Amino acid sequence: MNKRLQRGVALLAAAVLLLLGCAGCAKDTDLDRVRVCEVTHSIFYAPQYAAIALGFFEEEGIQIELSNGQGADAVMAAVLSGNIDIGFAGPEASIYVYNEGKEDYTQVFAQITRRDGSFLVGREPDDDFTWDKVKGKVVLPGRKGGVPYMALEYVLRHNGVDPFADTTLDNSVQFSMMTAAFTGGTGDYVTAFEPTASMLQQEGKGYIVASVGAAAGDIPYTAYFAKKSYIEENSDLVQRFTNAVYKGQQWVATHTAAEVAEVVADSFPDTSLELLTRSVESYRSIDAWNTDPVMSEESFNRLQSVMTEAGELTQIADYGKVVNNTFAQEAMQ
Repeated sequence: MNKRLQRGVALLAAAVLLLLGCAGCAKDTDLDRVRVCEVTHSIFYAPQYAAIALGFFEEEGIQIELSNGQGADAVMAAVLSGNIDIGFAGPEASIYVYNEGKEDYTQVFAQITRRDGSFLVGREPDDDFTWDKVKGKVVLPGRKGGVPYMALEYVLRHNGVDPFADTTLDNSVQFSMMTAAFTGGTGDYVTAFEPTASMLQQEGKGYIVASVGAAAGDIPYTAYFAKKSYIEENSDLVQRFTNAVYKGQQWVATHTAAEVAEVVADSFPDTSLELLTRSVESYRSIDAWNTDPVMSEESFNRLQSVMTEAGELTQIADYGKVVNNTFAQEAMQ
């Protein structure tokens, strides 16, 4: 097990089992319980929360038990240990596990987001921001080896900034503590997901200056995965789960930002409808969401190119092994 997964195991007891609440859980005990662990809690995953709130999982006979892993390494550790049935995180985690040669590796079966969902937040408003402005500055980018970190590196390189020579990417701060560290005075910039980024701006504690996703382009960013053995033994359940996900994707794609915000509001009880609506608009403006759960080979290979550029990948993983589009394609029928 590599260092990322070892760290994940250590984080597992403290983070993975912190349930966000059995959102959307039905009282009907005949429903199949599925334990899902998400990498973080963000409006970035609106299709998932919409599917829960609108009863799409219940329609498919599924009761969702949702927890927050606070990082892809912890999510993967939970899946591999059997404490979680389905992980929801970056596909890079499944690539790492497959390349380690694990027999019961994880397969990605449904993609939700197609772009980086983080926004670069600075200490001052900057309507004329260009990426060269991070030269000589300290940026809090998240965990090294994770897609947020690698996507930021990719953007910097393609905008003439050497991530190691021209700026300081301080990855010593845990993902869950980055915003607190930034507001406490650490760093010049921080990457943050919505609604946190807009909340910082609303409170005057930081200002959104750029979208990492808009600058990086299409990358398969967040997807559902499970151990190959779980998928094989529960193929009907995985199909019904994917059906519900697809319904959520289609609903979000065909409704206004205000309607989406209102439907998912129960998943964000401490965030105003106004802020949620603004966050949905931010993600829609960068075309962040897939409208179906299929992960293309082209986008999968682009992710591996980003990982290779970041020095995190030395062996290209087999798309046909890591990605299983069977359920996504059936859902679209």
